[in-house]
Amino acid sequence: MNPSSPIPVRPADAADYAVHVEGLDALPARMAEGGVRVGRTLVITDETVGALYLDRVVSLIRTGGGHAEAHVLPPGEATKSPAHLAALYDWALGLGIDRQTPVVALGGGVVGDLAGFAAATLLRGLPLVHVPTSLIAQVDSSIGGKTGINHAVGKNLVGAFHQPAVVLADPSVLRTLAPRDLRSGLAEAVKHALIADAAFADALAASWDALVAAEVDALGPMVHRAASIKAQIVSADVREQGERALLNFGHTFGHALEREAGYGTLTHGEAVAIGMRAALHLSASLRAGRDAGGALPAPFRSAAALVDRIDPPAVDPALSVRQLTEAMASDKKRDAGGLRFVVLDAVGRARIAEGVPRPLVEAAWAFALRR
Repeated sequence: MNPSSPIPVRPADAADYAVHVEGLDALPARMAEGGVRVGRTLVITDETVGALYLDRVVSLIRTGGGHAEAHVLPPGEATKSPAHLAALYDWALGLGIDRQTPVVALGGGVVGDLAGFAAATLLRGLPLVHVPTSLIAQVDSSIGGKTGINHAVGKNLVGAFHQPAVVLADPSVLRTLAPRDLRSGLAEAVKHALIADAAFADALAASWDALVAAEVDALGPMVHRAASIKAQIVSADVREQGERALLNFGHTFGHALEREAGYGTLTHGEAVAIGMRAALHLSASLRAGRDAGGALPAPFRSAAALVDRIDPPAVDPALSVRQLTEAMASDKKRDAGGLRFVVLDAVGRARIAEGVPRPLVEAAWAFALRR
């Protein structure tokens, strides 16, 4: 696929749409192509992103013949809350919107999830346009229709599937990310590579220095390739009944860690990186039929080395293996048979494992937390 070509997403239960990896100035044209009505437009962003890009997006919407109304949220994971959702509802409904009023989510994963859930539920569904400005959002969370907010019981437990009409990912905006946020976003690209594309994992390792230096010539092709993997998987399995569940590699561990450490202590990508270390150890243990010990076999050593380049901070030693294992019980990926884990048979080849013995899970946590 040409690195600049639109990436098709073809969900079985919604209209097809495209992910465009190109400059922000293309927004009016891409909204028109996606069938989004020009007129009053709700733009939802946060204070950090708004200071950088809100005026530009408002001007672009005006150029396309529309009129933008902006709602600016506080930054951070704590914003994905019922209180902020309710305030967003009050604001939007007070404007006299109709069912063709589009919602533009301008920001990272938090803004995309919250604005997407608002779009899914206001008037039983408004058109949604994602303009992701974080790397995690560009390669992962803006694609596939998952929306939601957090609950005290766990992360993303209140939500809905609501597919966007357009996704426009401009790699040049990633230059404004803090180094920590850029590395966190690379966790999702690494995840995509490990579950589905071993050659992409090699390419990430080879270009890592250019990526963390935010060189657009490296970021653009990487975003396109990672987004293409996500688009292919979610097109085949919209509601996570099969293949899409593989995108949770590292997340069952990572979500438990986020919750127990306190939302915002670790970035989502950092928690997923630590979760992928645990998942790699669990993968090795299941292959061996026993605790893999402290050293991973050759097929997974290079994968762990790539994950470690994300360089998450050390976890609070007060968090015990037992506490983290028990915290998994509330994960939404749990079914009647218990927790399901995504594991690798090889780099680029993932599967679901069920009925995993608790000692192997605890050994995986111990390995992941040992730095």
